[in-house]
Amino acid sequence: MRNRLAYLLALALPLAACDRADRAPGSEASKEAAGDSTIAQGLGSDSARFEAAAKAAGLDTTLAGPGPYTVLVPVDGAFDKLPAGALDTLMKPESRPQLTKVLTNHILSGAILAEDIARAIENGGGKTQLMTVGGGTLSAVKDGDAIIVTDSTGGRARITAPDGKHSNGVVHKIDGVLMPA
Repeated sequence: MRNRLAYLLALALPLAACDRADRAPGSEASKEAAGDSTIAQGLGSDSARFEAAAKAAGLDTTLAGPGPYTVLVPVDGAFDKLPAGALDTLMKPESRPQLTKVLTNHILSGAILAEDIARAIENGGGKTQLMTVGGGTLSAVKDGDAIIVTDSTGGRARITAPDGKHSNGVVHKIDGVLMPA
């Protein structure tokens, strides 16, 4: 029972930070802040590898769907930090389940802005947990003004370009690939 309560609280914390009426899906402020393109359409030229991986995993249709989602998108240079050939191996059709697991470790439910994450870190005494749609947990802390996200294997990524607003959610560009357990 105690573990179940801790799990439910871990799920609620990042969502509580986002529970603001002015950013509720469908609110006027949400519509004004949202971009014209979906996440899938607006990843940008610095995220071509993530975009190709999302297509290979079949997640491009999800990221074009209604959402809302928050996606921590590794920029192309982040993939260079992986072991040689790791991305090529993940992109093979037989590795689709593993690729999907890696990519869903970068996706959060809801539209979560950087200020929401920062507030959750502050409210959490310097750290917060973010639950991914893939079932993983990411930890977030502040390093000065920057937000650092750590995966379950200890890999770290800095949010380098926060709050890319799209019609179905938010994109935060990061400088690392966050691996699942």
